[in-house]
Amino acid sequence: MTAQTASTRWQPCSAVYEGVVRHRRHAPHPHAFTYRMAQLYLDLDEVEQVFTRRWLWSTTHGNVAQFRRSDYLGPADVPLAEAVRRRVEQATGQRPVGPVRLLTHLRYFGLVFNPVSFYYCYAPDGETLVAVLAEITNTPWKERHAYVLPIEHARIHGRALHWAFAKTFHVSPFMPMDCAYDWRFTVPGDDLRVHMNVLREGALTFDATLNLTRRPLGGASLARVLWRYPLMTAQVVGAIHWQALRLWLKRNPVHDHPSLHSRDSV
Repeated sequence: MTAQTASTRWQPCSAVYEGVVRHRRHAPHPHAFTYRMAQLYLDLDEVEQVFTRRWLWSTTHGNVAQFRRSDYLGPADVPLAEAVRRRVEQATGQRPVGPVRLLTHLRYFGLVFNPVSFYYCYAPDGETLVAVLAEITNTPWKERHAYVLPIEHARIHGRALHWAFAKTFHVSPFMPMDCAYDWRFTVPGDDLRVHMNVLREGALTFDATLNLTRRPLGGASLARVLWRYPLMTAQVVGAIHWQALRLWLKRNPVHDHPSLHSRDSV
């Protein structure tokens, strides 16, 4: 291979991020846990290309690991990047026109569950972040909701972008609706950090932190994901239910889905 050929080899913007996720409940009864994990960070314009000739990875059929369009935001017949741009435009009046990059768990051995997937929307230069869309899936109802966080509304503290807003979507039976969020993100780079505070009446009741390190996406890093985390989504689902049992045993209160109260009032 010539030096010129090597220098022009395609380098994906997509990557693997690996690290830890930590949850801490501060009230009414303390509870905490930490897990190691890996997620894929996919430039949605590269999805087909990054999985080409990967025997255990696919986008069109079931496999050990699969990116399935219907697992994510919007109608399955609309390209995912387009669905994200439409949702951001609907919320802000401004349409992102650069790359859209998704941090998520794929479908492994036919099972997928993402408590939250993050879409990072960029300007055409692929470097300037213009919005973050957080797609939440609740447990056990598996409903989806998207929060749109435009950069122009963020408070900037060092590397961190801060947004504060009211909770509008029921996430967990152990968390009431009358809460406020304080979310903090860094722009994905050599590392990636997301920190979420949940406050009730001004007091911190819960926080979650995602602290990940970037690895180039290639055969070695994809093999590492399957080797170290072969049942990643099954582990996510199992961990959610195990931690829910521990919360219940600690006598943390259970909060009904708001729709139950709506039906009762009819």
